[in-house]
Amino acid sequence: MAIAQTLLTAEELERLPNPADMQRELVQGVLVEMSPVGKSHGSVVVRLGARLVAWADHGPHGYVGTETGFILAREPDIVRAPDLTYIRPERVAMSAEDVGYWTIAPDLAVEVVSPSESAQDVNQKVRDYLAAGTRLMWVIYPRTRQVIEYTSSNASRIYISGDTLEHDDVLPDFRCPVAELFA
Repeated sequence: MAIAQTLLTAEELERLPNPADMQRELVQGVLVEMSPVGKSHGSVVVRLGARLVAWADHGPHGYVGTETGFILAREPDIVRAPDLTYIRPERVAMSAEDVGYWTIAPDLAVEVVSPSESAQDVNQKVRDYLAAGTRLMWVIYPRTRQVIEYTSSNASRIYISGDTLEHDDVLPDFRCPVAELFA
């Protein structure tokens, strides 16, 4: 006999105690816990995050965040927290509340792949973000030093060490040499 699993909502996830050494997401209403990230993961997030913040502050503005919760679907709820995110300023203004999870999809979601993540897990994250309306997603692989870009048009592109990350439709005039992410 199968045991029924209780599904959580985004609001129930928000009310759970938040241990400092654990990140949580909700996938189809099921709680998924992740351990702290490794050195290269953290370094890549900081390097790219610093570039995104500098670009946004001197250009289009908007919201740049890290590990911020986004409600991507309801019933059952999906709450994801990308390693980095960007939201255009006009969309930030649409989201009136300053507390809780975002109820809109990010314009850019960045995931840095940890050694413990399976290809299936990464592919599910990409599908969740794009289905919710994310226009651009970068999946960064520190071990192979490459970035795979996914867009809402279901196109993908691979960036390697000699390439420069750019996507003017979502991030006008943003440029970041891939090699600098892994310096």
